[in-house]
Amino acid sequence: MSLLDLVLFLPLIGFLLMIFTPKGNENLPRMMALAISLLIFVISLGLVGPFLGSTIPEGYQFVTDASWISSPPIRYHIGLDGLSLWLVILTTLLTPISVLVSWNYIDHRRKEFYAFLILLEFGLIGVFVSLDLFLFYVFWDAMLIPMYFLIGIWGYDRRVYAAVKFILYTMAGSVLMLLAILGLASLHQTVTGTYSFDIQALYALQIPPNLQFWFFLAFALAFAIKVPLFPFHTWLPDAHVEAP
Repeated sequence: MSLLDLVLFLPLIGFLLMIFTPKGNENLPRMMALAISLLIFVISLGLVGPFLGSTIPEGYQFVTDASWISSPPIRYHIGLDGLSLWLVILTTLLTPISVLVSWNYIDHRRKEFYAFLILLEFGLIGVFVSLDLFLFYVFWDAMLIPMYFLIGIWGYDRRVYAAVKFILYTMAGSVLMLLAILGLASLHQTVTGTYSFDIQALYALQIPPNLQFWFFLAFALAFAIKVPLFPFHTWLPDAHVEAP
Protein backbone atom coordinates (compact mmCIF):
# COMPACT_ATOMS: atom_id res chain seq x y z
CA MET A 1 0.00 0.00 0.00
CA SER A 2 1.39 3.39 -1.00
CA LEU A 3 1.03 6.62 0.92
CA LEU A 4 -1.61 7.73 -1.59
CA ASP A 5 -3.70 4.61 -0.88
CA LEU A 6 -3.59 5.52 2.81
CA VAL A 7 -4.65 9.12 2.16
CA LEU A 8 -7.47 7.90 -0.08
CA PHE A 9 -8.93 5.27 2.24
CA LEU A 10 -8.46 6.93 5.63
CA PRO A 11 -11.61 9.07 5.10
CA LEU A 12 -13.62 5.92 4.29
CA ILE A 13 -12.28 4.21 7.42
CA GLY A 14 -13.08 7.35 9.41
CA PHE A 15 -16.61 7.41 8.01
CA LEU A 16 -17.20 3.79 9.07
CA LEU A 17 -15.78 4.45 12.54
CA MET A 18 -18.08 7.42 12.99
CA ILE A 19 -21.17 5.61 11.70
CA PHE A 20 -20.70 2.80 14.24
CA THR A 21 -19.91 5.13 17.14
CA PRO A 22 -22.63 4.86 19.82
CA LYS A 23 -24.92 7.84 20.21
CA GLY A 24 -25.05 9.80 23.44
CA ASN A 25 -22.00 12.05 23.47
CA GLU A 26 -22.84 15.05 21.28
CA ASN A 27 -19.25 16.32 21.29
CA LEU A 28 -17.62 13.05 20.24
CA PRO A 29 -18.58 13.15 16.51
CA ARG A 30 -17.09 16.57 15.87
CA MET A 31 -14.00 15.73 17.91
CA MET A 32 -13.56 12.53 15.89
CA ALA A 33 -14.13 14.37 12.60
CA LEU A 34 -11.55 17.01 13.49
CA ALA A 35 -8.99 14.41 14.61
CA ILE A 36 -9.52 12.23 11.52
CA SER A 37 -9.42 15.14 9.05
CA LEU A 38 -6.31 16.64 10.67
CA LEU A 39 -4.58 13.25 10.58
CA ILE A 40 -5.39 12.88 6.87
CA PHE A 41 -4.09 16.39 6.17
CA VAL A 42 -0.81 15.77 8.00
CA ILE A 43 -0.29 12.44 6.22
CA SER A 44 -1.14 14.00 2.84
CA LEU A 45 1.73 16.46 3.27
CA GLY A 46 4.04 13.48 2.82
CA LEU A 47 2.89 13.35 -0.81
CA VAL A 48 4.60 16.66 -1.56
CA GLY A 49 8.18 15.40 -1.19
CA PRO A 50 8.63 13.67 -4.58
CA PHE A 51 7.38 16.80 -6.35
CA LEU A 52 9.81 19.20 -4.69
CA GLY A 53 13.15 20.14 -6.25
CA SER A 54 14.43 21.94 -9.28
CA THR A 55 12.98 19.50 -11.84
CA ILE A 56 9.40 18.29 -12.13
CA PRO A 57 9.24 14.46 -12.21
CA GLU A 58 7.70 12.99 -15.34
CA GLY A 59 4.65 10.77 -15.20
CA TYR A 60 2.74 9.83 -12.08
CA GLN A 61 3.94 9.26 -8.52
CA PHE A 62 2.53 6.90 -5.84
CA VAL A 63 0.98 4.69 -8.52
CA THR A 64 -1.10 1.65 -7.58
CA ASP A 65 -2.41 -0.46 -10.46
CA ALA A 66 -4.38 -3.58 -9.55
CA SER A 67 -7.24 -5.53 -11.08
CA TRP A 68 -10.64 -4.59 -9.63
CA ILE A 69 -13.24 -6.06 -12.00
CA SER A 70 -12.11 -8.63 -14.55
CA SER A 71 -14.94 -8.26 -17.07
CA PRO A 72 -15.13 -5.55 -18.22
CA PRO A 73 -11.48 -4.88 -17.29
CA ILE A 74 -11.80 -2.12 -14.68
CA ARG A 75 -8.71 -1.49 -12.61
CA TYR A 76 -7.97 0.17 -9.31
CA HIS A 77 -5.43 2.50 -10.86
CA ILE A 78 -4.50 5.67 -8.99
CA GLY A 79 -1.60 8.10 -9.03
CA LEU A 80 -0.58 11.73 -8.66
CA ASP A 81 0.88 14.27 -11.02
CA GLY A 82 1.92 17.83 -10.21
CA LEU A 83 -1.62 19.17 -10.67
CA SER A 84 -3.68 16.54 -8.87
CA LEU A 85 -1.24 16.65 -5.94
CA TRP A 86 -2.30 20.17 -5.00
CA LEU A 87 -5.99 19.41 -5.48
CA VAL A 88 -5.60 16.55 -2.98
CA ILE A 89 -3.73 18.81 -0.53
CA LEU A 90 -6.42 21.48 -0.94
CA THR A 91 -9.13 18.91 -0.18
CA THR A 92 -7.39 17.56 2.92
CA LEU A 93 -6.82 21.15 4.13
CA LEU A 94 -10.39 22.34 3.58
CA THR A 95 -11.99 19.36 5.34
CA PRO A 96 -10.77 20.17 8.88
CA ILE A 97 -11.55 23.83 8.20
CA SER A 98 -15.11 22.79 7.29
CA VAL A 99 -15.34 20.81 10.53
CA LEU A 100 -14.26 23.85 12.54
CA VAL A 101 -16.60 26.22 10.68
CA SER A 102 -19.58 23.98 11.44
CA TRP A 103 -18.49 23.35 15.06
CA ASN A 104 -21.25 25.42 16.72
CA TYR A 105 -23.66 25.55 13.80
CA ILE A 106 -24.65 21.88 13.60
CA ASP A 107 -26.80 21.15 16.64
CA HIS A 108 -28.69 18.00 15.59
CA ARG A 109 -27.67 14.60 14.18
CA ARG A 110 -24.04 15.58 14.53
CA LYS A 111 -22.73 12.06 14.08
CA GLU A 112 -24.34 11.71 10.65
CA PHE A 113 -23.34 15.22 9.55
CA TYR A 114 -19.65 14.79 10.29
CA ALA A 115 -19.64 11.24 8.96
CA PHE A 116 -20.99 12.47 5.61
CA LEU A 117 -18.46 15.31 5.60
CA ILE A 118 -15.61 12.80 5.96
CA LEU A 119 -17.19 10.56 3.30
CA LEU A 120 -17.31 13.54 0.95
CA GLU A 121 -13.55 13.91 1.39
CA PHE A 122 -13.11 10.28 0.29
CA GLY A 123 -15.04 10.91 -2.93
CA LEU A 124 -13.19 14.13 -3.71
CA ILE A 125 -9.73 12.63 -3.25
CA GLY A 126 -10.76 9.65 -5.40
CA VAL A 127 -11.77 11.93 -8.27
CA PHE A 128 -8.38 13.65 -8.27
CA VAL A 129 -6.24 10.50 -8.16
CA SER A 130 -8.11 8.08 -10.47
CA LEU A 131 -6.22 6.93 -13.56
CA ASP A 132 -8.96 4.56 -14.70
CA LEU A 133 -11.89 6.40 -16.27
CA PHE A 134 -14.52 4.06 -14.86
CA LEU A 135 -12.99 4.40 -11.38
CA PHE A 136 -13.07 8.16 -11.90
CA TYR A 137 -16.75 7.90 -12.76
CA VAL A 138 -17.45 5.88 -9.60
CA PHE A 139 -15.83 8.54 -7.40
CA TRP A 140 -17.46 11.33 -9.43
CA ASP A 141 -20.90 9.92 -8.58
CA ALA A 142 -19.99 8.74 -5.08
CA MET A 143 -19.30 12.28 -3.88
CA LEU A 144 -22.84 13.29 -4.88
CA ILE A 145 -24.34 11.04 -2.19
CA PRO A 146 -22.96 12.79 0.92
CA MET A 147 -23.60 16.18 -0.72
CA TYR A 148 -27.25 15.22 -1.24
CA PHE A 149 -27.72 14.37 2.44
CA LEU A 150 -25.69 17.33 3.73
CA ILE A 151 -27.97 19.71 1.82
CA GLY A 152 -31.23 17.79 2.28
CA ILE A 153 -30.97 17.21 6.06
CA TRP A 154 -28.97 20.13 7.45
CA GLY A 155 -29.92 22.86 4.98
CA TYR A 156 -32.42 25.67 5.29
CA ASP A 157 -36.15 25.88 4.55
CA ARG A 158 -36.05 24.74 0.89
CA ARG A 159 -33.31 22.17 1.48
CA VAL A 160 -35.19 19.15 0.07
CA TYR A 161 -36.02 20.96 -3.18
CA ALA A 162 -32.40 22.14 -3.50
CA ALA A 163 -30.99 18.67 -2.78
CA VAL A 164 -33.25 16.94 -5.32
CA LYS A 165 -32.49 19.57 -7.97
CA PHE A 166 -28.77 19.20 -7.28
CA ILE A 167 -28.82 15.41 -7.63
CA LEU A 168 -30.99 15.40 -10.78
CA TYR A 169 -28.84 17.94 -12.60
CA THR A 170 -25.52 16.37 -11.68
CA MET A 171 -26.69 12.82 -12.36
CA ALA A 172 -27.83 13.93 -15.83
CA GLY A 173 -24.31 15.15 -16.49
CA SER A 174 -22.93 11.89 -15.13
CA VAL A 175 -24.93 9.87 -17.66
CA LEU A 176 -23.38 11.85 -20.52
CA MET A 177 -19.92 11.24 -19.10
CA LEU A 178 -20.61 7.52 -18.68
CA LEU A 179 -21.69 7.23 -22.32
CA ALA A 180 -18.44 8.90 -23.43
CA ILE A 181 -16.36 6.63 -21.17
CA LEU A 182 -18.08 3.52 -22.52
CA GLY A 183 -17.61 4.83 -26.05
CA LEU A 184 -13.87 5.29 -25.52
CA ALA A 185 -13.52 1.80 -24.07
CA SER A 186 -15.44 0.38 -27.03
CA LEU A 187 -13.22 2.27 -29.47
CA HIS A 188 -10.15 0.88 -27.70
CA GLN A 189 -11.59 -2.62 -28.18
CA THR A 190 -12.20 -1.95 -31.87
CA VAL A 191 -8.63 -0.76 -32.41
CA THR A 192 -6.68 -3.11 -30.15
CA GLY A 193 -9.03 -6.04 -29.52
CA THR A 194 -9.32 -5.40 -25.77
CA TYR A 195 -11.47 -3.08 -23.68
CA SER A 196 -9.67 -0.55 -21.50
CA PHE A 197 -10.67 2.33 -19.27
CA ASP A 198 -7.06 3.22 -18.48
CA ILE A 199 -6.47 6.92 -19.13
CA GLN A 200 -2.91 6.42 -20.33
CA ALA A 201 -3.98 3.67 -22.75
CA LEU A 202 -6.79 5.86 -24.08
CA TYR A 203 -4.32 8.72 -24.64
CA ALA A 204 -2.65 6.57 -27.29
CA LEU A 205 -5.83 6.06 -29.30
CA GLN A 206 -6.11 7.64 -32.72
CA ILE A 207 -9.70 8.92 -32.55
CA PRO A 208 -11.46 10.02 -35.75
CA PRO A 209 -12.33 13.76 -35.71
CA ASN A 210 -16.09 13.15 -35.80
CA LEU A 211 -15.89 10.87 -32.76
CA GLN A 212 -13.59 13.34 -31.03
CA PHE A 213 -16.33 15.94 -31.33
CA TRP A 214 -19.01 13.74 -29.72
CA PHE A 215 -16.73 12.50 -26.95
CA PHE A 216 -15.65 16.05 -26.20
CA LEU A 217 -19.25 17.28 -26.22
CA ALA A 218 -20.34 14.61 -23.72
CA PHE A 219 -17.47 15.35 -21.33
CA ALA A 220 -17.82 19.12 -21.77
CA LEU A 221 -21.54 19.05 -20.96
CA ALA A 222 -20.94 16.84 -17.92
CA PHE A 223 -18.31 19.24 -16.58
CA ALA A 224 -20.36 22.31 -17.52
CA ILE A 225 -23.26 21.01 -15.42
CA LYS A 226 -21.01 20.14 -12.49
CA VAL A 227 -19.02 23.40 -12.41
CA PRO A 228 -21.65 24.79 -13.37
CA LEU A 229 -21.50 27.01 -16.45
CA PHE A 230 -24.32 29.02 -18.03
CA PRO A 231 -26.97 27.89 -18.95
CA PHE A 232 -26.60 24.78 -16.76
CA HIS A 233 -26.06 26.76 -13.56
CA THR A 234 -29.58 27.02 -12.15
CA TRP A 235 -29.12 24.22 -9.58
CA LEU A 236 -26.22 26.05 -7.93
CA PRO A 237 -27.97 29.10 -6.38
CA ASP A 238 -30.54 26.84 -4.72
CA ALA A 239 -27.97 24.33 -3.50
CA HIS A 240 -25.54 26.91 -2.13
CA VAL A 241 -28.21 29.10 -0.52
CA GLU A 242 -29.92 26.15 1.16
CA ALA A 243 -26.77 24.21 2.10
CA PRO A 244 -25.48 24.30 5.69
